[in-house]
Amino acid sequence: MQLEGSQTLTMTDDMDFASLLEASFASGDLERGEVVTGHILCVDNQGLIVDVGMMGRDGIVSRKDIERLGKQTDEYQIGDEIEVIVVRMEDDEGNLVLSVSQAEQSEDWKRAEAMMTSEEVWEGVVYDANKGGLIVPFGNLRGFVPASHISDLPRGINEDDRKAFMMTLMGRKITLKVIEVNRKRRRLVFSQRDAQRGRREANKEALLSELKEGDVRTGKVSGLRDFGAFVDLGGADGLIHISELAWHRVKHPKEVLNIGDEVQVYILRLDTEGKRIGLSLKRLQPNPWSQAEELYHVGQLVEGTISRVAQFGAFVSLDPGIEALLHGSQLADPLPADPSLIVHEGQRLLLRVISIEPERQRLGLSLKDVTAEEKAKWQERLGIPAEAATPEATAQTEGSAEATDPVQ
Repeated sequence: MQLEGSQTLTMTDDMDFASLLEASFASGDLERGEVVTGHILCVDNQGLIVDVGMMGRDGIVSRKDIERLGKQTDEYQIGDEIEVIVVRMEDDEGNLVLSVSQAEQSEDWKRAEAMMTSEEVWEGVVYDANKGGLIVPFGNLRGFVPASHISDLPRGINEDDRKAFMMTLMGRKITLKVIEVNRKRRRLVFSQRDAQRGRREANKEALLSELKEGDVRTGKVSGLRDFGAFVDLGGADGLIHISELAWHRVKHPKEVLNIGDEVQVYILRLDTEGKRIGLSLKRLQPNPWSQAEELYHVGQLVEGTISRVAQFGAFVSLDPGIEALLHGSQLADPLPADPSLIVHEGQRLLLRVISIEPERQRLGLSLKDVTAEEKAKWQERLGIPAEAATPEATAQTEGSAEATDPVQ
């Protein structure tokens, strides 16, 4: 019984000793990752010994850790107050391991996290570049801007050209937003694209508050799409829908504008909720329909170019930018099953005006009401052989760049 009690006492003593040892490590309530202020007790080539207020336990800061800050051990003095972070409670040799560099970086991590939460925009200087992106210092940290988040990087270029472009950004100050903070993986990621998008949204809100429908502004064409053209009005884009580019029909905005063109635009619509700015180019040009009654009258012979063929007929472009209708019933007798059997896009024809409604922006034309004699004279004037007097034959004149006066 005595032996058993002795064994029990020994096991209990061992357990108590381990508990006491663990408790001694935790004296002063220090924990791994905690930032504390201490005083330097010793400085040598190996690093620093720091008193952090733990009874009988001083911490060590390695020389390698100090060099991460671009410093040397001889820059520190015994007695100096220093801020460190607890890296390990005990290494293989029983030392309390501290870090000066991580303590300084801890504040930078906190600042980066706060900036990501608040979506604050920040300006940094590009320190280095590689094919993957840009390196930008952030306090004692190194942030990364992926190539996909660089605003002006041309798309579709090869790796060598991409790296060459990014190298041109070395030393330049750029606007950034924090998009990822991961202390464990030591990842700090920025985006130039998101920062500029946020700034442009702010600019658009400010612009919307000062613009009025009916205003005329000067801007620069920033993009062309099938549906219209974007114009930068000074930090925010407005859209000219393709129908607002010109009074005549436009197939693609590139027929009227080029990227980089400086243009005057009419503020057509403002959508403050959707943050959209609708623009017009044609509203600053004379409305050709205001001249329709002066230029055209019922019974008049005119020359026009087929701009579009539809199931019900065709649209015809007349000077000075009027889009007239050639209905299928006015193509020929009998009525063709498909207008494209008689006319096609780009074809130039001699036609007769059969109706004018300027207030409704409508002008009706007829091909079948043009007599054979009138067609022959027109063909002769254009130098087309007499035998080519059919509507199909007039395609010889398609694509002509010269506009002719209406035939009286």
